[in-house]
Amino acid sequence: MASLRSALRLAPRASYVRPTATSRFLPVVQRSHASGLIKRADEPVIVEASGYAAPGEDDPNMNGNYPDPNEISALPVKRQHRDPYGPWWDPQERRNYGEPIHEDNDIMGIFSTEDYRHFTPAWGGVLSAVFVGTVGLLCGTVYMYYPDKPSSPRTFPGGLEAELGGKAAPRAKITENDTEALPGR
Repeated sequence: MASLRSALRLAPRASYVRPTATSRFLPVVQRSHASGLIKRADEPVIVEASGYAAPGEDDPNMNGNYPDPNEISALPVKRQHRDPYGPWWDPQERRNYGEPIHEDNDIMGIFSTEDYRHFTPAWGGVLSAVFVGTVGLLCGTVYMYYPDKPSSPRTFPGGLEAELGGKAAPRAKITENDTEALPGR
C-alpha cells in the first residue's frame, strides 16, 4: 500500500518528455530529445468553459485569460484554514496540482501572517479588564498590609556627622603626589 501511495504522489510530477535515440553523427540542430507529445502549431486550441476567455474575446479582468478565482469558488479560503491532513499535492502550501492561484495569493498563502481567531474582540476586552482589575486588587492589598514607617526614627549620638563625612569628619592627608595632580597648583 505504501508503494502505491508513493507512486500516486509522484504521478503528477512525472515528466512527459522522454529522450529518444539519436545518431552520433547528426548535427546538434537536427537532434531531438522530445517525444510526439508536443502540440503542433496547426492543431486547434480547445477552450474550456472554466472561466477562460476565448482567443478573440476581450479580457474583462485584464489578467491574461486567467480564470477568475472568485467565479470558480464561492469564497477564497485562506490556506491556514484548510485541512492540514488533507490529501494535498503540496502539503506545505495546502494546494493541489493545477489549482488556480488566487490573485491575492501573497495574503492568502500559508506563509502570510496568521489569522488570530482564538478570541473575539469582546472576549479579549473582558480578559484585559479582568487582568487590570486583578493587578489593581493586588496593589490595593499590598498597600493595605505594607508596614508603615516606625513611629520614632532611630537616633545616633552626634547624628553620625563624623561617620558620614560632615564638617566634623577628619580630612584625609594630602601627599606630594596628590598636590602635583591637582589642577591650578
